[in-house]
Amino acid sequence: MSYQVDDKGFYGEFGGAFIPELLYPNIEELQENYLKIEKSEEFQIEFHQLLKDYVGRPTPLFLAKRLSAKYGAEIWLKREDLCHTGAHKVNNTVGQILLAEKLGKKRIIAETGAGQHGVATATVCALKGLKCIVYMGEKDIERQAPNVARMKMLGAEVRPATSGSKTLKDATNEAMRDWINNPEDTHYIIGSVVGPHPYPDMVARYQAIISKEIKEQMQGLPDYVIACVGGGSNAMGAFYHFLDDPSVKLIGVEAAGLGVDTNKTAATLTLGTPGVLHASRSIMMQDKDGQVVEPHSISAGLDYPGIGPAHAWLKVSDRAQYMAVTDADALKAAVECSQMEGIIPALETAHAFSVLKDLDLNPTDRVVINLSGRGDKDMDTYMRELHL
Repeated sequence: MSYQVDDKGFYGEFGGAFIPELLYPNIEELQENYLKIEKSEEFQIEFHQLLKDYVGRPTPLFLAKRLSAKYGAEIWLKREDLCHTGAHKVNNTVGQILLAEKLGKKRIIAETGAGQHGVATATVCALKGLKCIVYMGEKDIERQAPNVARMKMLGAEVRPATSGSKTLKDATNEAMRDWINNPEDTHYIIGSVVGPHPYPDMVARYQAIISKEIKEQMQGLPDYVIACVGGGSNAMGAFYHFLDDPSVKLIGVEAAGLGVDTNKTAATLTLGTPGVLHASRSIMMQDKDGQVVEPHSISAGLDYPGIGPAHAWLKVSDRAQYMAVTDADALKAAVECSQMEGIIPALETAHAFSVLKDLDLNPTDRVVINLSGRGDKDMDTYMRELHL
């Protein structure tokens, strides 16, 4: 069974490009050129040079000895939090900014939830001297104020999305509208493995450096790879080079919010059904009339009612397992990681740590958690929720 995208942009029954007619030229240009550009020697040299000298790759694979002792297995942390800008997002923005340059685009737009993708986009735009506009939900602007300030410091314009739940879904809607209105000179840097083909495949390829390094650093295969899932880019990056190794158990962890039995949740793969959201067919949270159900998560980066089509296919084909973690359990896991390993994780990443207690681990098991981001951006939430 293939877990890679086919030539029509589908992963099994999920994917595709369900786009308005006005976007066809943009999407067609990307579909025709992204692989040619990505595979060229010139692109590869500059991409890997920037990953090494600018992003700080390879990121370490760290043996978390105290967590290992507690959970009775080898717990390894892939330190994406040590990337420049503080999360894995910059791997993708470096790749896409080079692509945009090759396509002659001078104006860059992006959407962001937790703000990390916005910061990473603003960062590479500053590096390359390109105009940058970031759409962000009004609610997320409030809860991610440090990242908003960073984007502005880097020269980006941050535009609030004031419709719907005022979170990531709505920011994505606004960015799509902008792109429709500015097709000629604008490249839309989507931050996750969502959206119309070729974005899910393109973003996965740029993030695949994570699993490539894990494989090299472990000098073999882990038994488990665990990552949090919102749209799913850090998880897809961590899974990518293990997809065809069935001995490696892949676990994606989504946000249960206040619980999967409440109406305040973002557990898409637990509760969702097939549908089209943001121009691709995947699994999404919707009511019986096909209207999007507004998600909830304490974590801005997981507060999304959809999922990348590759993850939908991994779930349906039983290649990966997906678990859901509540706000409360994510907070407990964040405290545990902080106080046992001296690493404050992003709230998104904390969800991945929370499932360790639910796994039936053996002492010889090698478990890799993709530590996708650091917790600086979430300190206001931690201070409020944990009464610090």
